[in-house]
Order: sequence, then structure tokens, then C-alpha cells
Amino acid sequence: MAQKLSATARRDKAARDLAFAKTPARRAKKADAQRRHRKDPSGDGKDWDHKDGKWESAHKNRGNDGEGTKKESGKRYKTNN
Repeated sequence: MAQKLSATARRDKAARDLAFAKTPARRAKKADAQRRHRKDPSGDGKDWDHKDGKWESAHKNRGNDGEGTKKESGKRYKTNN
């Protein structure tokens, strides 16, 4: 369900989300995941978990496997550049 935000809050959130998506770490993870999808089609419909190093469902790959995201803040994950 989408968040119920005012027009101003929606614009501000979109700007924050885009800025975060363009950080070097996020861009490296996205590029790495795209390379892995092209190389190994068995991961179709799944996300690459950079922490565990395996394909996982999108649901399982969110929120640090149920432990929340505070503990993994600032971690360096394995990406092939």
C-alpha cells in the first residue's frame, strides 16, 4: 500500500529516494545484480543477496533477513566491479 503523503512530501521523498539510489554503493550493487542476472538465468524472479551471496526471493532479501536494517548500516557487501 502506498504511503499517503502530501504533494510536497511526495516530491521530497522522491528526491531523497533518487539521491540514495544513485550513491556509489547502490549503483555498484545494482550493476552487480544485473551482471549476475545476465550470467545466471536461474535467478529469474529472485534478487541477489549481496550479504549471503545467493539468490533469494525479494521478500526474504528485505530487512536483513528479519533482523532489521540498523545492524547492517554502513556494511560493505561483496560486489564484483
